[in-house]
Amino acid sequence: MQILKRVGGWLWERLGLQRPWDFAGRHPVQPEQATRKGWMYVFGAATMTAFLLQVVTGVALATKYVPSPASAYESLIFINQEVWLGWFVRGMHYFGASAMVVFISVHVARVFLTGSYKYPREMNWIFGVMLLVLTMLMAATGQLLRWDQNGIWTVVVGSQLLGHVPLIGPRLTEFVLAGDAVGGATLSRFFAFHILILPALIFLTVGVHLYLVLHHGVSEPPEAGKPVDPETYKEWYDERAERGGYRYWPDAAWREVVTALAIIVGVMLLAYIFGPKGPDAPPDPTMIAADPRPDWYFRWYYALLAVKPQGWEPFFMVYLPLGALIAMFLLPFVAPKGERHPKRRPWAILIVVVVVTALGVLTELGMRAPWAMEFETVPLSPEVVGVAEGPVWTGAQLFHERGCQFCHVAAGQGGQYGPDLTDVTRRLPPEMIVTRTINGIGQMPAYRDMITRDEMDAILAFLRSLEAPR
Repeated sequence: MQILKRVGGWLWERLGLQRPWDFAGRHPVQPEQATRKGWMYVFGAATMTAFLLQVVTGVALATKYVPSPASAYESLIFINQEVWLGWFVRGMHYFGASAMVVFISVHVARVFLTGSYKYPREMNWIFGVMLLVLTMLMAATGQLLRWDQNGIWTVVVGSQLLGHVPLIGPRLTEFVLAGDAVGGATLSRFFAFHILILPALIFLTVGVHLYLVLHHGVSEPPEAGKPVDPETYKEWYDERAERGGYRYWPDAAWREVVTALAIIVGVMLLAYIFGPKGPDAPPDPTMIAADPRPDWYFRWYYALLAVKPQGWEPFFMVYLPLGALIAMFLLPFVAPKGERHPKRRPWAILIVVVVVTALGVLTELGMRAPWAMEFETVPLSPEVVGVAEGPVWTGAQLFHERGCQFCHVAAGQGGQYGPDLTDVTRRLPPEMIVTRTINGIGQMPAYRDMITRDEMDAILAFLRSLEAPR
């Protein structure tokens, strides 16, 4: 024990750790950080903990993952099934990513609500928003690395969305795909961004953000009637912190240590209970019967694009997210001083309530995805159809085989992408049903070359039978 103490003391002196420790660990903090109110400040440390978990588990996975189209999928199966605790590490990596997205989002919301982006912490906010963007990019690039059917088609759809960006859309698409289509170059590019470029940028952003936090101090809890005045704030803040006599370690830091331990244990429990995410079906770019869905933290955007009004694609795909991002960057320069308390800034409460509600509703809708094609639907049984032979039975089988049942409900079974066809023969004449089927309508493809007249008659017979008493 004495040897370890002597070695530690030698390293402490030779590496000159006393000065950085005094700067980081012994700097004064506001009195509220040493009380129960201190728990409102732990989300930054929670984000850092989740990121470090991602680094540790990501490095471990990178030693076994093979970033090539021929081997990526099999390497994940190998990690799940053959590598000791490989499934557990992959599970931690997935739930760690979810934790990082949640905590950075809560942290940004807390800073916004308490007006902590105001003087002198404008640049703290800027680097925090940059960290939010980098976190979402990390989450997005990670999905393709599973190299399954869902992953590659999600990237295909995402690249098509980028194509709507004015002027540079095609260039952005080509940059993301590293070519004209998803392939080995795409996987290599996403792998490089996911394990090298984006983590390096996050480390840099976090480093600057932490330095600014130490330099300016953590913002005190807002108090109604005490606006931020750049002329007097710094002197008042420093005097208040010194008068309180509290230091970051241990008065405030112990809450962050407890939070970090809780996050690590929570992520481990989730990984143990639920296991890793994917991979799902092997990738097949030629299979168009795919229903790509992003991970849960992007489901709100997936739902937004699905329910948007026709013709509003550029607004929802480009201008809305870009406008929101620009507004976040401009916020501390538009309102650098004044009241910080939410009671004196009701518009801030309204914005947070609207955004959180919208994200929650859209995420729930995106998880259900009632508009998506139902590729797992099974053919109608003889009990449901009512017969086991003849034109009606043949039509019921064709209704499934030709893909009608993927998008349309009939007799309570099928997808909800298109209208329910249970009573279609009561709403439309047979001639119109045939015309719409043969020529297509809206997003429905034309079946002119995929169905014969006899098959169309059989499907009509089946649809008419749905109106008969059962």
